Amino acid sequence: MSSNIAQSHTTRESWLQAAVHSLEPTFSKAGFAIPPVKISCGWPASSAPRTTLGQCWPRERSGDLVNEIFVSPKLEDPVEVLDTLVHELCHAIDDCHSGHGEDFKEIAQCVGLEGPARSAHATEELKVRLMMIAERLGQYPHKAIVFPPPRANNTQRAKAKCGQCGYEVNLLKKWATMGAPICPKDNVRMEEVVTDLLQETPEEEQERKDKEKEIKRAVS
Repeated sequence: MSSNIAQSHTTRESWLQAAVHSLEPTFSKAGFAIPPVKISCGWPASSAPRTTLGQCWPRERSGDLVNEIFVSPKLEDPVEVLDTLVHELCHAIDDCHSGHGEDFKEIAQCVGLEGPARSAHATEELKVRLMMIAERLGQYPHKAIVFPPPRANNTQRAKAKCGQCGYEVNLLKKWATMGAPICPKDNVRMEEVVTDLLQETPEEEQERKDKEKEIKRAVS
């Protein structure tokens, strides 16, 4: 069979494991061997799942004693998935010991990643190779899961502020109707303050979305 004929995968895990095999020459050329890994499409254990695109767990955290990698369901573009996978495989080689420290940076740069360590992504040269790999792997059998937009009704935020010492607290809407609380320092009733949250312009919204697309990953 010609290597130019796209493969066919029915599961995301099958595609991702094949992707690891296809990336082995890239790491080998840089002098690194990819350790045994298990890869799944799933939400990373992160406080920011909207922007965390991948995560690698150290071997000691796995019952199978292998690195476990998760690629965010937000991603469906095969090149972006491969880009994220390269980043997480760098963590696997280091077994997550250095986080995004110097050892990780050295591995990442050698295999063709650039930019700040936490958001290290493929150089243009590596991206071309990833495009070729993606073409051979065929379609990534996954469609992105889209986060619901932030609730739009939170346009104002109630706070209470002490007029004497300046102590501030946030007021939940359901309690704000009962009035401002007593300042714990000066023992006087605080003043309610409503802070307007500025609405995004279309340009600001697009800029925010572009920033969210940057590769941001966390490693436990």
